[in-house]
Amino acid sequence: MQPFENLSVPAIAAPMFLTSGPDLVVECCRAGVLGTFPALNRRSSEGFGEWLTEIEARLAEADNPAPYGVNLIVHRTNPRVEPDLKLCVEHKVPLVITSLGAVKEVVDAVHSYGGLIFHDVIKTRHAEKAVAAGVDGLIAVCAGAGGHAGTLSPFGFLPEIRSFFDGTIVLAGGISNGAQIAAARAMGADLAYLGTRFIATEESLVTPQNKDMILGSRAGDIVYTPKISGVNANFMRASVEAAGIDLDAAPDHAGMDMGEERKAWKSIWSAGHGVAAIDDILPAGELCARLGREYRAACARLGREA
Repeated sequence: MQPFENLSVPAIAAPMFLTSGPDLVVECCRAGVLGTFPALNRRSSEGFGEWLTEIEARLAEADNPAPYGVNLIVHRTNPRVEPDLKLCVEHKVPLVITSLGAVKEVVDAVHSYGGLIFHDVIKTRHAEKAVAAGVDGLIAVCAGAGGHAGTLSPFGFLPEIRSFFDGTIVLAGGISNGAQIAAARAMGADLAYLGTRFIATEESLVTPQNKDMILGSRAGDIVYTPKISGVNANFMRASVEAAGIDLDAAPDHAGMDMGEERKAWKSIWSAGHGVAAIDDILPAGELCARLGREYRAACARLGREA
């Protein structure tokens, strides 16, 4: 079930910490890809509300844009969950993506105004808890995804989720081009989730050095470790080394703390295995258009072969 209108390609530009901002969200939505950003990319709830107002005003001037979404980190160390959720309700954010906690009260708040809520999952038990909380969609964050990724193969994880959930399933993990979006659809996903590919856009908030490192990295250059922020995540090895960290010698992290998360991710850069398919930095709108062409070409090719 694809629940959104005005999508030129069945894809979501994933919310990326310290990377996604209004320019990236708006340009994706204008081009028919659902754009999202984390609430915590602003240092205060007041600033988060200002971004919501800006995005809504700019999309109101666009012709048939795709909807936008917001990521809320539902974790005990995040003091902004309640005020940020309140702003989502006030602004009637079309899609709320929750991470690190599926809470029925959050689901009910989003449903109160007719919004949809999706939840990140890396294990079946997480998916079952999210379904019990009443979410509309599950984002299967599989092996190779950037950020807080899982380790399961999409070939096993996706059908397992589908066996007990008939809502929207979004597939994440190393997806960087339109053919891979078509592959996700062929496997039974409703939408594809692309993060790393959108780091290498003109509108992303990261430094030019971060973008250049994306272009220079390959799948084998990505390291999966809990030692940066307390939760397993994928990072570019070159950024870890540049920060002077020896992962073999580094102690285990004491656990996730949202207050420390921003410090860690500012100088140690996350990316997924999708770096292997990225060799240029494009305007987001141009990238979305190319994804659409690649997706349609792949679907046509599969149709001919079938």
